[in-house]
Amino acid sequence: MDKTTLLALYDHHQRCAIEYPGVCKEALPHLVRFIRPAPGANWIAYSRLNADNVEAEVAAQVADLTARRQPFTWKVFDHDPFPELGQHLQAHGLKPDDEPSALMMLDLDHAPAEVLAPVPAQVRLLSQPEELKHVIQIEEQVWGGSYAWIMGRLGAHMEIPGYLSVYVAEADGHPACAGWVYFHADSPFAELYGGSTVAQYRQRGLYTAVLAARVQAARARGCRYLTINASPMSRPIAAKHGFEFLTFGHDYDWDSPTE
Repeated sequence: MDKTTLLALYDHHQRCAIEYPGVCKEALPHLVRFIRPAPGANWIAYSRLNADNVEAEVAAQVADLTARRQPFTWKVFDHDPFPELGQHLQAHGLKPDDEPSALMMLDLDHAPAEVLAPVPAQVRLLSQPEELKHVIQIEEQVWGGSYAWIMGRLGAHMEIPGYLSVYVAEADGHPACAGWVYFHADSPFAELYGGSTVAQYRQRGLYTAVLAARVQAARARGCRYLTINASPMSRPIAAKHGFEFLTFGHDYDWDSPTE
């Protein structure tokens, strides 16, 4: 399947038709947006604008979302039909992310052998939300800052049957690598997140092992594609494991003031 067709398939399933538990989807004439209960962040996942309607639509959305007094993000991809959208968003006060993410995709029918090999015993699927403390520990060691939000968000998602699978790999008896995968009803896509390895345990194959667990879980569920939004650091690693670059994604953020 060519890249243009894959991107159209992605837009339909992962930006327009997708549903998120506990989140209200609003399909408007020119865009699709998702509204969380306060104080959660909202986002516009997809928009199809042009020179005739962009200014009025952006102004209306910024006014409406700002009035909710919640932060929000407008997601834009390089393959979207109106390249000048980002300029209009910035003119209305939205700030672009520092680095765009690379949307990369693995065709599971052509996954490389290393992610189809038996998953090592030190990789385990978490079964209880309280086990997410190990994921938090790994993420904070790798990236710094607080990842306490994982307990609430991923914990709630683990309670939804068939929605989220979280894996942790151990090394020397310690949590060393973590990654998770989301599954969406009626979609050929599954989404990868995480894939972080504590520095002292790198070069041991843990990333590949955690990736293999998620690849095999997705194949068992009948998914055709895995997607990842890769940072500049992770892009070559994903490419090494068979992921192909499709397009760059940009987040334009508005941090609404709070009372």
